Amino acid sequence: MTKTKQHVFSFGDGHAEGSAQMRAVLGGKGANLHEMTQLGIPVPPGFTISARLCKAYLAKHTLPASLRNEVTQAMARLEATSGRRFGDATSPLLVSVRSGAPVSMPGMMDTILNLGLNDVTARALGEQTNNHRFAYDCYRRLVHMYADVVFALKPEIGADPIETATERMMRARKVEREIDLEPDDLRELVTTIKSVVERQSGRAFPTDPWDQLWGAIEAVFRSWQTKRAIEYRRVHRIPDDLGTAVNVVAMVYGNMGEDSGTGVAFTRNPSTGKPELFGEFLTNAQGEDVVAGIRTPQPIGTMAVSCPQAYEQLRQTAQKLESHFLDMQDIEFTVECGQLYLLQTRSADRTAQATVRVVVDMVRESLITESDAVARVDPAQLDRLLHPTVDPEADLDVLSVGLPASPGAAVGQAVFDADTAVARGATGDPVVLVRRETNPNDFHGMVAAAAILTERGGMTSHAAVVARGMGKCCVVGAKEIHVDEASRKFLVNGREINEGDWITIDGSNGRVIAGKAPLITPDHGENFDQLMHWADKFRLLRVRANADTAEDALRALEFGAEGIGLCRTEHMFFQGDRIDTMREMIVASNLEGRRAALSKLLPMQRGDFAEIFRVMDGRPVTVRLLDPPLHEFLPHGDDEIAQLAKRIGAQFERLRNFVEVLTEVNPMLGHRGCRLGITYPEITEMQAEAIFEAACEVAASGVDVRPEIMIPLVAHNEEFLRQAALVREVAERVFAQRKRRVEYLLGTMIELPRAALTADKIAGTAEFFSFGTNDLTQTTFGFSRDDAGRFLPHYIESGILEDDPFQTIDRDGVGSLIQTAVKLGRETNPKLKIGICGEHGGDPRSIAFCHETGMNYVSCSPFRIPIARLAAAQATLHQRKT
Repeated sequence: MTKTKQHVFSFGDGHAEGSAQMRAVLGGKGANLHEMTQLGIPVPPGFTISARLCKAYLAKHTLPASLRNEVTQAMARLEATSGRRFGDATSPLLVSVRSGAPVSMPGMMDTILNLGLNDVTARALGEQTNNHRFAYDCYRRLVHMYADVVFALKPEIGADPIETATERMMRARKVEREIDLEPDDLRELVTTIKSVVERQSGRAFPTDPWDQLWGAIEAVFRSWQTKRAIEYRRVHRIPDDLGTAVNVVAMVYGNMGEDSGTGVAFTRNPSTGKPELFGEFLTNAQGEDVVAGIRTPQPIGTMAVSCPQAYEQLRQTAQKLESHFLDMQDIEFTVECGQLYLLQTRSADRTAQATVRVVVDMVRESLITESDAVARVDPAQLDRLLHPTVDPEADLDVLSVGLPASPGAAVGQAVFDADTAVARGATGDPVVLVRRETNPNDFHGMVAAAAILTERGGMTSHAAVVARGMGKCCVVGAKEIHVDEASRKFLVNGREINEGDWITIDGSNGRVIAGKAPLITPDHGENFDQLMHWADKFRLLRVRANADTAEDALRALEFGAEGIGLCRTEHMFFQGDRIDTMREMIVASNLEGRRAALSKLLPMQRGDFAEIFRVMDGRPVTVRLLDPPLHEFLPHGDDEIAQLAKRIGAQFERLRNFVEVLTEVNPMLGHRGCRLGITYPEITEMQAEAIFEAACEVAASGVDVRPEIMIPLVAHNEEFLRQAALVREVAERVFAQRKRRVEYLLGTMIELPRAALTADKIAGTAEFFSFGTNDLTQTTFGFSRDDAGRFLPHYIESGILEDDPFQTIDRDGVGSLIQTAVKLGRETNPKLKIGICGEHGGDPRSIAFCHETGMNYVSCSPFRIPIARLAAAQATLHQRKT
């Protein structure tokens, strides 16, 4: 005879059929109720219906026949434990019916309290407790909650008729709280609410307690699919197939008088992490009074006066739970006539600052190990410790929400071009540069701005990449706004923001806010430093920085960088008057003209490299040769072309025609990267000369210089061979002139599928690979990273893609190419150094992939280095564990 699978698990009176290890079956709330019962903590008795039934119910809209018998038996055990009977006319048992998923989803699913009341049991409850006011207060709560949860009766547009009837009664009786109404008033209010419910839903409130129970169980299962629950799972990456358990628990009453109450307590301060009991308590109330904000609770310390014994018991219980679960706890509790009952415990949500302090303190208290501490902190939380954030308590006027391209928050006056950003910034006024999209010509304005906002673009657009590199907050792809650069304003949902108006940019979650929002200044402190020290002990991956200036390099070192994995030389050309010299080189009509302009650029580049080499003493510096198409450096529009023509003494028409000729239909796949160096070898020659001259100069002063020269956008091995031969030729010439040799490496970016598939050939000469995952993702998917923001959100919402591939490496496609390239490259050259320098180098899940693939290092923007260090350590710990 086949044994029927158990779906219902009872707990109470010190015995439980489940435990904390059964979260997948019992959900987090149920598992912890069973665990607390076994620990001897005062928990009301009850039973849990398995979360595994949820998915089956939602698919078939029916429950298995065997469940009814299991629930009946569990209710009988609950009646025996509590000494009351469900639906009894003299000693009625009331229950709460609560959700509880395997992963905590606070407030996202439904709860019903006081279930089991009808006209008969309400009267019996009043007589049993000698408190009819309390009994009918519970009754009115049940009818209201049942209508909302089971009947899905939502308020009509305007006033909620149930709330209106309640408020009318309270005004007539001149009381401020429902609980202060007389029993007859509350009985009348129950009748009124029932009438409203039946009129609006077409269904009468069920009087049979068992009908109430089955309706509530199914409603809790259905709440797994509410809009808010689905959205919460999407945001927090919780699988949709987990389902929720249903917890049926004997009611305990916080609304039985002034020696009763309800509250929430944290075992440590959730804002600071300080080891103190923190929370709120509300006398003579039930839990939804606190959640709904109907009454204002008091600090938890006031409970020591109203319920001193229960408070001391709560304090001791909090310590016991934290020691048992080895984590800060969030506790829900009720006090009934001075007796404490715990209704829930779970790992507490907390700020980033509190998260770091709690794990560090717990290591010092010998509760957890250093590896536990490192594994527990979400790397993404560290962003909030490194950048200003918008005050979460502030009342905000949110104009739009775009893509959170670079974290942090900043307040400034809106400006609509780079020159204005520089001019206003020079006066000391903070500005926000607002553009449809940015391009390299906007670089000086981006440097001057406090934040950047663009109407178009995705997470790896020009604005996003540059902003992250500089540590400036940035929101891109704010599709609701329309930027009118000519009129110097932007429109959003019928509102107009003009140049000079104050706005706030929240780069951590994409919000564009009108006015000056209050900001919170970051303060990571010594606990952060301690956590980073532990992370560095465990990680195997090295962490480098993407840094283009000495200033960036210094900042990177402050955050713990172990080298530079990407120095983009093109950004150097946008500083000061250099852009004019660069443009002079581009528009030159012959080799002599180009060489003349390049000779002016040479000392500028040499000086830049020398500064960076000095800062990075003893650490590798990977310099990428010129990558963007030449037209990105040229002026846009007739006014800029005319200014350049006058400056370099060129004819306007000739120059305009030249700009048009250089403009490409698809520049991302056009004349850029190593293709520039092959068609204009003098560019590669000048850059290599600047690198090696700077290296020799700095080495002569005793600095340990470790240059790595990277050839970009290689698709064919012959491209790399030719550029590598030129670089080596220049190196030997410079070494001979300077009478000094400097050790260097020569490698390439793997950012095209063909390069990945022929990596064995390229590795025959290359000494390192660095994966440029931004372009590799573009060319693998055929997506433009600047335009993909228009459709990628829909792809993700509709389930075509699980993640934005520009934020997290696409393991199946892009990841397969990377693994192929690593395997082929190291088969040819086992000593091949391999890293990643695309934006994925700062993404925790992508870093885990890099660790698994056997890379040597990741490289990311300076402000993401702590995130990368922690994620790399977690990848090592996860591998050891599995």
